[in-house]
Amino acid sequence: MGILKISSKSNPNSVAGAIAGGMRENKKVELQAIGAGALNQAIKAVVIARGFVAPEGMNLVCIPAFTDVDVEGQDRTGIKIIIKEEK
Repeated sequence: MGILKISSKSNPNSVAGAIAGGMRENKKVELQAIGAGALNQAIKAVVIARGFVAPEGMNLVCIPAFTDVDVEGQDRTGIKIIIKEEK
């Protein structure tokens, strides 16, 4: 699975479904957000996704990091959130 790019207009429930599917399939998902609104939607999606996979015994762990993103020829600083299953 590639990087899920989240915007401030992303639907957290839809993103959560993609996270849950990615966790079931690959055991790892990466989100990318630029800006406070996008980060807010990303975090909401992680919380919702945790509820989706918890009944299956899966506990999610998030690893946040800064990342450089090229947006229309300009370098911007974004935040990536790597989501893994807790062992």
